[in-house]
Amino acid sequence: MDIAAEICADLADEWLPTIYREKVRSQRTRSYHLEIPVRENRADIQYTLLGIELKVGKRRFACPDLATARYLRVFARLGCRNFAVPYDISQISGIADELETSWQRSLVLAKTKAPDDDAALRSVIKALRAEITAIGPGDAMPLFDRETKQGKVD
Repeated sequence: MDIAAEICADLADEWLPTIYREKVRSQRTRSYHLEIPVRENRADIQYTLLGIELKVGKRRFACPDLATARYLRVFARLGCRNFAVPYDISQISGIADELETSWQRSLVLAKTKAPDDDAALRSVIKALRAEITAIGPGDAMPLFDRETKQGKVD
């Protein structure tokens, strides 16, 4: 069994793609695209006079708030270019906490299981990226097909 599968088994429901599938994609989302390389990236949150930005390599992405920047940083670190963002902004902070915790636990487990093997860490990151890509980003905009007080939607 490879190291990514071992870490997936160890983390179970706290495996990053599982959180993404069950807590993000199960609700109303919008797709998001980052123009970044498909590889492990260094992603930093920067506070500027114009607000909060996510810096990945030489590219900068404006973020409306810190929670969104933290959420995007997880996917930028993995090299995921297309992913879903919760439409309900009140959900982003909690999900970002869970995703960041899962990311850090995955790194710690990879270093514990293979302390001197950078290839093992890269294989874990590739496995995370592949699973998230397989789950997909969803629609560009969510469907609003629910009945409202104003009337029925056709």
